[in-house]
Amino acid sequence: MKFINTALFLALVSLSVSVYGQNSNSYWQQHVDYTMEVYMNVDNYQYKGTQKLVYTNNSSDALTRVYYHLYFNAFQPGSEMDIRLQNINDPDGRMYVNNKSRLAALSPSEIGYLHPTSLTQDGVKVMFNEEGTVLVVDLAKPIPSGGKTIFEMNFEGQVPVQIRRSGRNNKEGVALSMSQWYPKMAEYDFEGWHADPYIVREFHGVWGNFDVKLTIDKDYVVGGTGYLQNPQEIGHGYEAAGTKVKKAKGKNLTWHFKAPMVHDFMWAADPDYLHDTLKMENGPTLHFLYKNDPEIIENWKKLQPKTVEAMEFFSKNVGEYPYEQYSVVHGGDGGMEYAMSTLITGGRKLGSLIGVMSHEMAHSWFQHILANNELKHEWMDEGFTSFVSTLCMNKIMGRNKDNPFENTYKGYRNLALSGKEQTQATHADRYEHNFAYGASAYSKGSIFLSQLGYIIGQDKLMETIRKYFDDFKFKHPVPNDIKRTAEKVSGMELDWYLTDWTQTTNTIDYGVKKVVANREKTKVILERIGLMPMPLDILVVYSDGTNETYYAPLRMMRGEKENPYPDIKRTVLPDWPWAYPSIEFSISRPMNEIRAIIIDPSQLMADIDLENNVWQALD
Repeated sequence: MKFINTALFLALVSLSVSVYGQNSNSYWQQHVDYTMEVYMNVDNYQYKGTQKLVYTNNSSDALTRVYYHLYFNAFQPGSEMDIRLQNINDPDGRMYVNNKSRLAALSPSEIGYLHPTSLTQDGVKVMFNEEGTVLVVDLAKPIPSGGKTIFEMNFEGQVPVQIRRSGRNNKEGVALSMSQWYPKMAEYDFEGWHADPYIVREFHGVWGNFDVKLTIDKDYVVGGTGYLQNPQEIGHGYEAAGTKVKKAKGKNLTWHFKAPMVHDFMWAADPDYLHDTLKMENGPTLHFLYKNDPEIIENWKKLQPKTVEAMEFFSKNVGEYPYEQYSVVHGGDGGMEYAMSTLITGGRKLGSLIGVMSHEMAHSWFQHILANNELKHEWMDEGFTSFVSTLCMNKIMGRNKDNPFENTYKGYRNLALSGKEQTQATHADRYEHNFAYGASAYSKGSIFLSQLGYIIGQDKLMETIRKYFDDFKFKHPVPNDIKRTAEKVSGMELDWYLTDWTQTTNTIDYGVKKVVANREKTKVILERIGLMPMPLDILVVYSDGTNETYYAPLRMMRGEKENPYPDIKRTVLPDWPWAYPSIEFSISRPMNEIRAIIIDPSQLMADIDLENNVWQALD
């Protein structure tokens, strides 16, 4: 794969958005350009900044109000995040210790906050009001359709103690994990504004170009989103080989970053970071920033070639990574994806370190290039990321499992049988249990794709994923977009699949109801017990060691997949209409020659009761 320079990249993205908009009356995309200058005081973890934001309104509406996210205001006693944490049935153990909310116990010097101190629109002061983690701004003048306006803001903030994602002095000693740290314009799309309060879950943002100058103590090493513009002044491993670094005057350095077409900007900093770079052949430059801790250095060195393999895997199987850089940064409180980068905790066993890197890197494609609304469709990002990162780990770690999703299906079955499942149409913040959110977003979301491969065929699934990425990168896709892509690739009708799997809690349960001798033949009766319909692959194992398969297409699919077992004879049965609770078919061999009959030998269909999927002859 080849990589393009930043200017050409922006031009091509703008062209693709424009062409897509011309071909669809309902499509448009807002745009933001941020220019920020920030000073961080590492003694008290307080910072001040200026922000110039150029907002382009590509909607058909005139806007009279805008909203910003002020995420750091969540890290305070009495915030919505704190109150939700105290009232959910199974609170996050990172945030809730000894039956108490960690947020509720924060002192004034430990809390997080983010406060605008002034705001103008095209030079005119505007009225604004903080409502928790959301800033409500009434405009001095409407932004017309197709118009631009410039917001200029002064703001101040305090970095909270590390509790969730953002913060200072995490458990592994990283000084600053700076995500969700700046006033961020909320997204406005065909559904309206998405100015959701930050309670704990996921994010949604507007793409744009970032120009950020960060002034911080000169001993601190910084990494994250964006291309460093002044490496010769910075040093710390960013300068080109043989380049003489200019010595900084005074106690601070100003780091200048630019990031094209991203919807977020993260940075992390620590005085003890080691910084390695690795230039991929025909690929981006990889940056690794991690603590100078003898106990983790060896694993972080071994991580680097695996990061290359992961980047190559995702670029081949999903789509070309469009940026010239990716950074793996030690920090945070687990693993979290950001634009062109990730924050991960580093004191892990090697397999875990590679696994979390793989998962967070995969988010670059699904959350930072496709970027569906995670608050409304979290399963599309978390689930699709889990699917492709599971495939990646199976490959790069040499596991070579026939079904690497075994544990994913176990997680989903636990949810389906728990009585706590809510539909995947549930807003990410509205789940009654964290357990149900996690299993729904990650396990059930991943199965949406692996089970889709069972329905349309594995080759068609991978073709669907690549086409979905190519068609909807930088466009905030919605669930119908992946469904329609799969329909175009497979030639099948799949509305039933999207509806039942994501908008209901209907379950799949098929069984071998009866096997009856019929002279020289054998009659088989299959039954549908669950409400959700599916096509069926049926494997027949004979006593002489031979096999054959039968395939019962679902009538409402209006199509058939190719034989997934081309070396085994397959008989295609008449379509099974969903309303019929059972079907029967005949095997042209006597019952005493049959050893077993198995529904879905691949186990990629998420049947909640596997015991009735198998009939075995009595010995």
